[in-house]
Amino acid sequence: MFYLLILFAYLLGSISFAIVLCRCAKGPDPRMNGSGNPGATNVLRIAGKKWAVWTLVGDLSKGVLPVWLAAELGLNVQQQAWIGLSAVCGHLYPVFFGFQGGKGIATAAGMLLALCVPAAILAISGWLLTFYWTRISSLAAMIALPLSLPLLLWYYPSALLPMSLLASLLIWRHRTNLYALMGGQERHF
Repeated sequence: MFYLLILFAYLLGSISFAIVLCRCAKGPDPRMNGSGNPGATNVLRIAGKKWAVWTLVGDLSKGVLPVWLAAELGLNVQQQAWIGLSAVCGHLYPVFFGFQGGKGIATAAGMLLALCVPAAILAISGWLLTFYWTRISSLAAMIALPLSLPLLLWYYPSALLPMSLLASLLIWRHRTNLYALMGGQERHF
């Protein structure tokens, strides 16, 4: 069951709501416009609030559903975390879109929400506060998940390895944003 859920999570994660919803709206392809990232933040830039909200809901759901399903089927927290990581990997490297995906923040938030609500609240709060102060989505994203790791360690130490890998992977996916931040060229809202 664990390996089937890993595959299911990856395939579910591979559905890019940003691309699908922009196509349905007959809007621009998020991979070719704005920041070039197929995620809710870029959809907000190029297609507006309505489509960004739907993209966010879809991407969050990709993280929540497989972890929730794993919990319902009685898999342990570490297995749930690996399954959630697989969903995020699907978002980052989607099989349906040439392995060119988004940055994974909303899917990771959904996964964390299903895994450990207090850690998710801390991560989301960290994202919101950082974004409020800086108006830089990428900086908020790079701070949010690592901020939740100590709390996650306290609640579920067995999930620390997959969650640490996830945090590292998300920071790696934001490396161009990190270089732009250091050069003072990162996009603001």
